[in-house]
Amino acid sequence: MTAVATTHTGPQRLIARRAFQATMVLLVCWCAPALAHKSSDSFLHLTAHGTTVSVQWDIALRDLDAALALDTNGDGLLSWGEIRQHESQLSTYALQRLSLLNDGNACTRGKDELLIDTHSDGAYAVLQFEAQCSTPIHALQVGYRLFADTDAGHRGLLNLRLADHTYTQVLGPDTPVATFGAQSGSAWRQFLGFLHTGIHHIWTGFDHLLFLFSLLLPAVLLRRGQHWEAKSGLGDSLVDVVRVVTAFTVAHSLTLALATFGLLRVPSRISESAIALSVVAAALNNLWPLVKHRRWVVAFCFGLVHGLGFANVLGDLGLPGGALALALVGFNLGVEAGQLAIVALFVPLFYVMRSTLFYRRVVMTAGSMGIALLAALWFAERAFNLQFLPVH
Repeated sequence: MTAVATTHTGPQRLIARRAFQATMVLLVCWCAPALAHKSSDSFLHLTAHGTTVSVQWDIALRDLDAALALDTNGDGLLSWGEIRQHESQLSTYALQRLSLLNDGNACTRGKDELLIDTHSDGAYAVLQFEAQCSTPIHALQVGYRLFADTDAGHRGLLNLRLADHTYTQVLGPDTPVATFGAQSGSAWRQFLGFLHTGIHHIWTGFDHLLFLFSLLLPAVLLRRGQHWEAKSGLGDSLVDVVRVVTAFTVAHSLTLALATFGLLRVPSRISESAIALSVVAAALNNLWPLVKHRRWVVAFCFGLVHGLGFANVLGDLGLPGGALALALVGFNLGVEAGQLAIVALFVPLFYVMRSTLFYRRVVMTAGSMGIALLAALWFAERAFNLQFLPVH
């Protein structure tokens, strides 16, 4: 009887192990190019009146430096002198990747001015100019290709005011061109744009993902004494997962809303450093559990911090109340959809593998150690402006 059971379960466990290893290899390949790379966004503010389009384009200096090597002396800091030295190159690079057309005719760009501004996540180059169209603006087409050749994850968050209407759009590889006018810019299209952005943000927000992994890894295990043991039933594991995911969702949704509407302000350097510390704490709790049974409390407390990180995407867009609410709902639902997709992919694998020594020693123990180490490096980089990991 015993021999038959071993023969039956052995191949199943081997298949599950191979599937888990293949999935983890894909995950590592996915994450590796961007280990130290924060989500790349620019903010494009357009105001159309008569035949004129007033443009303000905020682009992160860290992204421009990665594309143009602006840091001439290689000290890791961009001085005003270095920016001035490359001002023409910077403006040309950006403006060649932005086009404005009215009724199919190109609008003529006037002289641009370069300024520097500070956003929640660092210093930004601010390009300001006006574009003149040959006829009153009726159907404005915006073409956007910034960093398209170097960073497929980059997105441009557009805010357009045209004829007493506010339009929002997320521009990037999937939507490089958008047209705005009387028959465009529906609320549904704008909602879908921010829904997609939320999914993209959670899937490329590796600190958020590793925090979630750290909380999910023990969901299929039970702590007895100094050791982890497999839970006997699926029900207990699902209850634990639901509690953790719900607590994390409620918490980050709360601070995301407060920060997006300007009711809560925390400098990006502090919030991003705190997010890295939360990942360290969650991973170390798997190795030396201080919180064994109510990990949803940990998910809620640290989820409040993660919501501040999500808010950086929307907070600097400067949308009016109605448009901001629509963007917030779409973005938050996108974050949840992306998060649930991750849970649906990995939790079944965790459950199938839970009884194996490979899961307890390699996935749980070694995996948590690796997460804690990586997050500690993130914390040092963010808190002390250092660089240990390669930037994509």
